[in-house]
Amino acid sequence: MKVAEINRELDIARDAGPLRDIIIPPCPELLAELQLEVSQGDPDPGVIACIAGSDVAMAASLIRISNSSFYARSQPVRTVAESVAMLGVGPTVSVLTGFLARNAIHVNSPLLAHFWESSTRRSLAMAYIARQLYDVDADVAQTCGLFCHVGIPVMLQGLKGYSGTLAEAMARQDRTFTQTENAAHRTDHAVVGALVAKTWRLPAVISIAVRLHHDFTALRDDAIPLEVRNLVAIAAIAEHLVGKHEGVQEQREWERHGDECLAFLQVGAAEVDAWVDALYPAFESVLVN
Repeated sequence: MKVAEINRELDIARDAGPLRDIIIPPCPELLAELQLEVSQGDPDPGVIACIAGSDVAMAASLIRISNSSFYARSQPVRTVAESVAMLGVGPTVSVLTGFLARNAIHVNSPLLAHFWESSTRRSLAMAYIARQLYDVDADVAQTCGLFCHVGIPVMLQGLKGYSGTLAEAMARQDRTFTQTENAAHRTDHAVVGALVAKTWRLPAVISIAVRLHHDFTALRDDAIPLEVRNLVAIAAIAEHLVGKHEGVQEQREWERHGDECLAFLQVGAAEVDAWVDALYPAFESVLVN
């Protein structure tokens, strides 16, 4: 499936297909301001700090993350400006994007009790893995990790009967999660998540990677940009690492496609084992308000 075909699929699903009645949350105003500053090419840390400081809860979250055990600073960060200087503009924007996404897309289901904690861990893992590779943007990977499964709570809010579908998809052994979603609703969370990313004007590579993050045939499709395929493989590894940390006993997708993802990125099993240990402090530091 070529990128143009994916974009056409998303437009049809939104305008005339099964998602025409679903409400995609609008892009938060502060995120639009962040995107505008970043699009300048040389974003001003002072402007980023000003945007972050315009919301008290967001500023507090940024400072708390900067002072987490993951960064192990000898002196605590006390201001938003210090947080931006310590993290850097790209990671700061990723952190703020996560905060704004959590507040725009609410999760009210016991089936998704730890949704944003897992999403945050996935985003941290994707950024970490990207830094171990060549030619992969860690900030793009981190944002992609946040949005991989964002279609699930959006579908839960907007599609009648989806809570039952979600429970069934988590339990079924004979078909994949997205196959169960499509059987019931003629669409799935990868499509919806890609629509959210596209509506929020995230980089196109993110919306395409979110759309394909359960479609591992993409790894063998040269019509798909390499950057997208890298993100698909990284997302699968990150999901595996988060699952191990959270005690998920059965990872069917990893069992079926893990080796292919590792081979695509030329990563060995020993490296993945080392990443489990390296990411432990980051995973433990995740606390979502």
